[in-house]
Amino acid sequence: MKALIGVLLTTLRQPSSRRNLRLVGVLLAVLAILVAVYTVLFHVLMVAEGRGAEHSWFTGVYWTLTVMSTLGFGDITFHSDLGRAFSSVVLLSGVVVLLIVFPFTFIQFFYAPWIKAQSAARAPRELPPEEKGHVIVTRLDDVTSALIHRLKEFRYPYVLLVPDLNEALALQDRDLRVMVGELDDPETYAHARIERAAMVVTTASDQLNTNVTITVRELSEKVPLIATARETASAELLRMAGCTHVIQLPELMGQWLARRISGADAMTHVIGRFDQILVAEATAHRTPMVGKTLREFRLREVAGVSVVGVWERGRFRAAQAETRISSDMVLVLAGSREQLDRYDQLFCIYNAATAPVLILGGGRVGRAAARFLAERKLDCRIVDRIPERLGNDPRAVVGDAADLEVLKRAGIESAPAVLITTNDDDTNIYLAVYCRQLRPDIQIISRATRERNVSTLHRAGTDFVLSYASLGANAMFNLLKRSGVVMITEGLNLIRLKVPASMEGKTIAETNLRVDTGCTVVAVQEDGKAEINPAPTRTLAPGSEIVMIGDAEAEDRFLERYGPA
Repeated sequence: MKALIGVLLTTLRQPSSRRNLRLVGVLLAVLAILVAVYTVLFHVLMVAEGRGAEHSWFTGVYWTLTVMSTLGFGDITFHSDLGRAFSSVVLLSGVVVLLIVFPFTFIQFFYAPWIKAQSAARAPRELPPEEKGHVIVTRLDDVTSALIHRLKEFRYPYVLLVPDLNEALALQDRDLRVMVGELDDPETYAHARIERAAMVVTTASDQLNTNVTITVRELSEKVPLIATARETASAELLRMAGCTHVIQLPELMGQWLARRISGADAMTHVIGRFDQILVAEATAHRTPMVGKTLREFRLREVAGVSVVGVWERGRFRAAQAETRISSDMVLVLAGSREQLDRYDQLFCIYNAATAPVLILGGGRVGRAAARFLAERKLDCRIVDRIPERLGNDPRAVVGDAADLEVLKRAGIESAPAVLITTNDDDTNIYLAVYCRQLRPDIQIISRATRERNVSTLHRAGTDFVLSYASLGANAMFNLLKRSGVVMITEGLNLIRLKVPASMEGKTIAETNLRVDTGCTVVAVQEDGKAEINPAPTRTLAPGSEIVMIGDAEAEDRFLERYGPA
């Protein structure tokens, strides 16, 4: 009942509703005048028929209402043609007024505004006064959708700002927490409790992001503000406007893709870092490990590193002592810098390659990957159909990457790896199948614009895939205060959490963590000191932290069982 009264009051407070109410009052007055006029004419005609004394004035009102409402009981009728003609006029006017004008008026001026007010009550324009520690998101796209999923997983509060009410309601039906408000209005952020927010994220155009940044900074100088930027010049402007962090996804994507190249040698390549803990990858191809199990090769004893998992044709598997190493496997290693250096000393002579890496696509991502490869002192060839993108770069090969002759000119027959960097997933899938057919042994790394195409690219033969959505979402999530997640690659994360109460006092082996969840403990942090690659007999003390590595499914199983701690 209170909700009903609230919606009614909200409706009556609107100026348009008050105008509509006055209009209905005018229509009711017109109806009253019609009834009065018809009542008088009823008596005049009855007198003309010689039956005036039989009917009172109230009978005239009664007859008028029954005829106008089309009920027409038939207990009172005219005998003359003039009377019948008058009855027809009253009937037709009643049809127009009661069955057309008033229903239309009710729907247009009362029912529709009522529904609108009810919808407005569902999509709030202000957060509760006690709201705090929340993330404010200004736009829903692939990146922020993935970010919201991460926030829900780790139970961080958030709100999505939506300017349009209908869009807000549609998003609310998708179980998203929304607030209606214009992105360039300071009142919106005041109502979103900006002064107590944990972070603001804006991923719109560079121009709108700048507007949002300046608007937010009018209200709060301290709240962390994360923005994406397409152009380098825009990134500098956003920093000047007050952004705490500016993420250039094309540049970041190019670097991440280039980091995944391990086909040029058998040495370790760092793909993730958590304080002193490094996670690296190394190919097993042509090394003495091929054909042996991890137990037989005793890599932990030889080099000090721990094999926490293996990649095989794009699929990650947690490493077990009986895991047998094949030539197409990529090992995922965890250790300190010194431990990885010892590994490199042992394996630097294997699998050396001097042929250039192929980059298919000369856009922003491809050019960023080429720059990063140059820093690693790895040669590359960039293939693109548009000469203007490549300029005078001596590494450029102009042509269609789907043309065999073009790929041969670029060096597909001897290349250790190929990066597929176009922004069209269909093209990337096609090129992945084509390159795998041409070179079954080549390492294929691809980007995915949409998350839903990641698994498709793996099935197409790609060894590693990274999506824009996951990369951007994890980069933003990692900037949150107290964040304990670092993305290693698509679906594989490092997670730092306090030891759950149910695991306190147990050894790592006793927790059965790897078997139950698929997560592997790579370090234990206690009293500010980290023990990397702890022994299975290591006891987990209360208040200590564990750093684990696991794929998305393993992480979900851990969170479902133990929560985000």
